[in-house]
Amino acid sequence: MQLQLHTQESSGLLMEENVEGATLHSVVTRVYLSELLPGIQPRTGMEVMEIPDPLVQGITEGTRPCSMVRYRYRDLAHLRNHVWQTIHDTLSLNSYAASILARKVTRNLITHPVEIAFEDGTESFHTVVVRDGITRLASTWAVLAGPEADAAEAASTAVGALFGNVPAAAPGEGSAPLGVRLAAFRERWRQSLQEEFAGEIATAEPALRAVQIAQTYVVPAQIAVGVEGHPGRLLAAEDIFDDAIRSVLASVHVEFKQWDTAAQNTEVATRALKRVIQQGDSLVSQDDLQAVYGLAVGRIASEDISGMFPGSPPGTALWRSIYLVHSLTRPELLERLKDQAKAIKGGKRMGLKGFAELLGPLIDVPWRSHKKLVATQARNAWNNGGVLTADVTKDWDPVPTDDFTTLVGPALAGDKNARCTLAVAGGVALIADKVLTRNVGSALMAAKEKGGVPFRADVNQVIEDLSRQDNELGLWTLARVANGFRSDALPSNAVTMRQLIHRETSSGDAYIHFKIDLEQDDKIARDADGLPQPLLQWDVVWASNPERARKAHPDPLPSPSASAAGEPVHQPEDIPASDLLGTSTETGSSSAADSRPVSQKAAEQRYVLRQSVATARDALDRLHLFEPEVGSHTPIVPADTLDELLKSLIGLQTDIENLRRRITPDMEADLEDEHFQ
Repeated sequence: MQLQLHTQESSGLLMEENVEGATLHSVVTRVYLSELLPGIQPRTGMEVMEIPDPLVQGITEGTRPCSMVRYRYRDLAHLRNHVWQTIHDTLSLNSYAASILARKVTRNLITHPVEIAFEDGTESFHTVVVRDGITRLASTWAVLAGPEADAAEAASTAVGALFGNVPAAAPGEGSAPLGVRLAAFRERWRQSLQEEFAGEIATAEPALRAVQIAQTYVVPAQIAVGVEGHPGRLLAAEDIFDDAIRSVLASVHVEFKQWDTAAQNTEVATRALKRVIQQGDSLVSQDDLQAVYGLAVGRIASEDISGMFPGSPPGTALWRSIYLVHSLTRPELLERLKDQAKAIKGGKRMGLKGFAELLGPLIDVPWRSHKKLVATQARNAWNNGGVLTADVTKDWDPVPTDDFTTLVGPALAGDKNARCTLAVAGGVALIADKVLTRNVGSALMAAKEKGGVPFRADVNQVIEDLSRQDNELGLWTLARVANGFRSDALPSNAVTMRQLIHRETSSGDAYIHFKIDLEQDDKIARDADGLPQPLLQWDVVWASNPERARKAHPDPLPSPSASAAGEPVHQPEDIPASDLLGTSTETGSSSAADSRPVSQKAAEQRYVLRQSVATARDALDRLHLFEPEVGSHTPIVPADTLDELLKSLIGLQTDIENLRRRITPDMEADLEDEHFQ
């Protein structure tokens, strides 16, 4: 009864928050730390992450929304890794551990119930997730882990307390469900904390551990327990609750790091679409808008689009992007979306480039984690116009096909639908695979093999020229790239030569886009040795307007020299095998058993020195390769470790320089003597 609001009294335990299209009911209470999971963070939702976010699905009861959502993970390991990543990456950015140790968590965490489901068939369970205040949640785990624990140890402490070694599968027939087994494990973990606290507090002077437990055992939380959709102009029932939560987060988010540009663009785009839906005066049907909204926010998977659109298009990530671009740029919807986006951002005007910038982080959702190395360049290309050509933003309909080369003929014959389908499909693939990037001035000076271009042009202008009816070379380029596109890997075209040289192993399933030659039966260009030529950005821009390219470069480019393939790999000087036999394993050893001359020992140590430096160089190169895969906002090496390494390297450099200075004068004197003899 305390939760009920009475007509005569305003008292009660429920809080009410009115947002666009809904009213949220919440209760403020205190919750065990071990009963809260970190939810999807607004500020990292659009980042390039090593572990992808789960699929979010709304839950309904009949036609009414439920005050919870479903997080769908691949398996239990995906859930564990996602929780670890969230806490680790959050603490890598900021920590309130000192404040929490002194005063506890003083501001409510915004939370709501979630059903955790799994794609591999593991039974689902219910829990409560934190949607705002994740930095406070992670910092609380850091306090509990201890002052000496780093971000990784704090994350491991949290995962161990939340999940332990509880298996996904029931250990035997008649065993309790997964949720019950996890709850029992967490209860035992809390019991162990209580016993530890009792032991610490019983001493004459309570130790730090007692304070850590007392300050973190429970945290204040505001739990959303109900939602009511406003009558008229509603979103789909399954979208109402999650959209209301997102609106609350957008209004109260004042954490350490504000949302990055990509997260802001996603929020603006989806909220603008939501407003158009709620206004209810669009020429596009409500059902179609609901489907587009579900596709944009990731509630509808790529595999599900076959039954959503005419012609049963293939359920692939590329076709998802085609229909998303097509749907959001219809003339009857585009201007309304731009108006709402301007209102949300507070701007006075928005051109096609500004609108394309909003689409970038929506388009790359399916392949973001697989193409991390080029995500920044791809989003910059969307900021430069993306695939929004003059024809794409007019009336046309996608032409479903499993082979984009079948659209080249109709496109050359004047079929606008075929041309626009090729423009969007091939353009998205070129941008996502970094074969076409934002055209900057420095690219004019770069070599062909280094990403150079024959002339300056915006990305959307290049794609527009590629898709002209009279540009057979451009249409074939778009079709071939779209056919070869994969959402689960990155082509070798997009990887720099330095990365290829230092890559230790080949994935075996790598793919490549090839340059087009209209004279060949298979349309693939080959060099003098008959080998297919990779498609470079130079070739793409050239194919968009060969006449302009020839005027800028009337003479053919010379073939790349051997040095253009990459930096030479310098090997340490060779030491005769006889000098290495019977050597001591200790540096500078003067053992009696080692009777070699000191000059031979010095040669050996020179080899060890060069090998060690080369090994360090290789390790640093591998760290550079790993860096994009651990996320774009978390350092691959902590700052304190870098400071320690830098100090050691400066010391090594100083010693080498001092040795060089001692040797150089004698060497210069010898050279002078030889000169005057």
